[in-house]
Amino acid sequence: MPKVFLSPSTQEWNKYAGKGNEEQWMNLLADKMEPYLLSSGIEFTRNDPARNVTGAIEDSNGGEYDVHLALHTNAGGGQYAGMLRGIDIYYSPYSEWSRQLAIIIANNFEPVYPIPSKVNTVPTTSLAEVTRTKTVAVLCELGYHDNPEDEKWIKENLDTIARTMVISLCDYFGIPFVEAGPVRTGIVATDGSNLNLRSFPSLNASIIARMPNGSSLNVYGEVNGWYVVKFGDLIGYASTDYISLNR
Repeated sequence: MPKVFLSPSTQEWNKYAGKGNEEQWMNLLADKMEPYLLSSGIEFTRNDPARNVTGAIEDSNGGEYDVHLALHTNAGGGQYAGMLRGIDIYYSPYSEWSRQLAIIIANNFEPVYPIPSKVNTVPTTSLAEVTRTKTVAVLCELGYHDNPEDEKWIKENLDTIARTMVISLCDYFGIPFVEAGPVRTGIVATDGSNLNLRSFPSLNASIIARMPNGSSLNVYGEVNGWYVVKFGDLIGYASTDYISLNR
């Protein structure tokens, strides 16, 4: 299953126009994303907020991830302080996958952000979280936190922003987005045979593991007759016909 390195800002010194700071609100955004990531079958690791951007890059490069996703908000600064609005999705001009992911995210944010024409994709050769990560990476500047209108939009739409980010990841990975719900537990209930854990909700999808009858599972979501489940350290899809949910 897809695995994402989720890297919310560690810049607590970037104060919002009203209350709070960039690190605080981007970590709150990451918190909101977690249930959607789990329900949609996307594994993730979050950066250590005690480490700076160099540490986040080192940790990302030290693992095996499909996407490095950096979450930030912007600031006009200087003569433009408080005057600018918009969303900028930064990508590597040397990676077609990075560009495609940025386009997907921008397209999904256009109907969500109040000024669709100000949602942009931007190539960068200088932002380290895009240029120095070994996997596909994008950095999302999700509005201008020194602009009171953008700050208000971010704070009042945190769940919508989180949902849109995960929808975009699902679009990129080619897997169904599954609405978040309560995490349930279940047991494999077959005639005694193993139950296949698959990489996609289809009988034609590759088999990740074979789960013995009676195995305990965490159930994160459901889509078209398949549960999104965690078996051991693996996340995948298994038929709802052979899983008994605990009440």
